[in-house]
Amino acid sequence: MKLLASLLTAALLAVPALGSLAQTHAGGEKPAAAAEKPSDAPQAQQPAKPDAAQGEAKFTAVCVACHGAGGNSGIPANPKLAQQHPEYIVKQLQDFKAGKRKSPVMQPFASQLSDADMRNVAAYVAGNKAKEGFARDKAQVAMGEKIYRGGIADRQIAACQGCHSPNGAGIPVQYPRLSGQNAEYTAAQLTAFREGARTNSPQMTQIAAKLNDREIRAVADYIAGLR
Repeated sequence: MKLLASLLTAALLAVPALGSLAQTHAGGEKPAAAAEKPSDAPQAQQPAKPDAAQGEAKFTAVCVACHGAGGNSGIPANPKLAQQHPEYIVKQLQDFKAGKRKSPVMQPFASQLSDADMRNVAAYVAGNKAKEGFARDKAQVAMGEKIYRGGIADRQIAACQGCHSPNGAGIPVQYPRLSGQNAEYTAAQLTAFREGARTNSPQMTQIAAKLNDREIRAVADYIAGLR
């Protein structure tokens, strides 16, 4: 009888323990193995390194007619892209695509490009040497140089070289290279900033707003001859 009582007592004590174990697996604490299972969430992928060869193919197919072989545009109204900072080119293409920079010509072309295409094209043109330009109007060069190097203090116009460097090489990522740029294009962009037609650089809008037509032509002509 004592043996039978002991067996019954052991069976009764085992029931709560089994119930507790069942609750743990049903909705309580996770088993240790499950808690240590790695997350299945996708990891963020880094952009692939730009491919200049693919950029050349895309540039030749889409851009060369307006921007010239290697990005050295021979059309005064279109910018030279050769040797430009790739980050700046990518930003402008993204702005065209998003409509932040208005251009009925550029927006359709930029809309065809993926982010990878933009990086590839930028890498290609940045690796090409820009052809030197030259000033055309000697009468205006002195004024242009004065504005570029010293600004106009009494009208609170900042010197261009502060952001674009003394030789027009610019500052990578932040400010574009200007050296040798087509004067007609530079003048058109300064005018667009002044008149609010181009709005994707608040700094340039503030500066250009204070320049008159003669000053814009002068500084654009001086920039064309920078080396």
